[in-house]
Amino acid sequence: MAGWRQVIELAMTDEEIGRLAVIARSRSESASRVERAQMLLAYRQKPSFFALGQELGQHHQTVQRCVERALAYGPLAALDDRPRPGKEPTITPEAKAWLVSLACDKAKEHGYPHELWTTRLLARHAREQGPAVGHECLANLVQGTVCKILGQEEIKPHKVRYYLERRDAEFEQKMAEVLCVYREVQVLKKAAARSNKPRKPAAIVSYDEKPGIQAIATTAPDLPPEPGVYATFARDYEYKRHGTLSLLAGIDLLTGKVHALVRDRHRSREFIEFLKLLDAAYPASTAIKLILDNHSAHISRETRAWLATRPPGRFEFTFTPKHGSWLNLVEGFFSKFARSVLRHIRVASKHELKQRIMAGIEDVNRHPVIHTWSYKLAEAA
Repeated sequence: MAGWRQVIELAMTDEEIGRLAVIARSRSESASRVERAQMLLAYRQKPSFFALGQELGQHHQTVQRCVERALAYGPLAALDDRPRPGKEPTITPEAKAWLVSLACDKAKEHGYPHELWTTRLLARHAREQGPAVGHECLANLVQGTVCKILGQEEIKPHKVRYYLERRDAEFEQKMAEVLCVYREVQVLKKAAARSNKPRKPAAIVSYDEKPGIQAIATTAPDLPPEPGVYATFARDYEYKRHGTLSLLAGIDLLTGKVHALVRDRHRSREFIEFLKLLDAAYPASTAIKLILDNHSAHISRETRAWLATRPPGRFEFTFTPKHGSWLNLVEGFFSKFARSVLRHIRVASKHELKQRIMAGIEDVNRHPVIHTWSYKLAEAA
C-alpha cells in the first residue's frame, strides 16, 4: 500500500501553470481536459495521490497516472489521452484512392440513372465492383465508412456548387464602358454640388426588366397576429394563380427618380413604349443615356427603327457584358423592391397587382434615393 502514498516532485514553469489555470476555468474545453488541469494544479498544493483523490472524488491511481503522464510528456500534453493502437485498418490505401477517384466521376457515367452519387449508391457500387478490380477489402463496405473516407479527402460528390463561366470575350472592355458612364455620373454630381450654374442637359438611366411577377390570390383570409398568442400573420397554404406581369423600370442616376411600366410581357413593343415614356419625361434638348443588357428587345429591328425616328444624340445605349447584369445599378433597386413591396404579396387579380406595383413606384419616388456605384470606379479613368 505504499505505492500510492509516495510523493512525486512535479516541476512546472510559470507559463505552464498559467495555461493550466486558464484551461481549468474554461467552459469551452472538454470536461476531461478541465478535470486533469485542475488535478495537476491541485497536486502542486497537496502532493499526495490518496489525499488529492479523496478531495477530488477520484481514485488515487487516476491521480497518479495523470501526474506520471505530466512528468513523461509535459503538463499540457498530459491533458489529452494517449493515442491507442486500435484495430488494424482493413481498407488499403489503394482501395481508398480507387473509391475517391470513383467519387470524382458522375454516377451516370457508370450506368446509373442518377446524375450524382449518393453515399449509399457509392457504397453499393464499391461492394459490387471493388473486388473485381482487385480491392477485396471493399466487399463489405458500408455507407458510414464511405462518408469517413470522403470526409478525410474533403470531397462531397452528392453536392453541386454553381459557378458562372465568362462567355463574353469583350467582358473587360464592356465593363469599362459601363464604369465610364458611372464615372460620368460622379463627375456631374460633383459639378452640380460646386456650382449653381445649370449643367449640360443629360439624363443617365439604369434600366432593366423584372419579368414573371406572380399575381397570386389567397383562398382563405389571412389571420392577424395576436399578442401573446400568435406572433405572425397566418396564411392558408393553398393559393390561386392569376398569371404574371413584367416590370420595366429605369432609375435616373442623377435624381433617383424611377420610371416604370407594368405590362404582361416585355417584348420590343413594350421596350419602345418605355423609351417613349422617357422621351416624354425629359426636355427635347436632353441627351438620354441608358445602361442596359443586350436583351433581344433592346437591339431588335423594331427598336432600331423607332430610334431612327428620334433626333441624333437623343438616346445612347451602353450595354453590360453577357453575364454582367450585376454591373447594372437597377438590379439593386429590383432586389430592394422585391423584398419590401412584392414579398408575400397577395392580390385578387393581375389588375390589382399592377396597381400595387405602380403605387410602390410612386412611394419610392416620393422619397427618391440616388444610387451610387463605387466598385472599381477608380479604374475607370
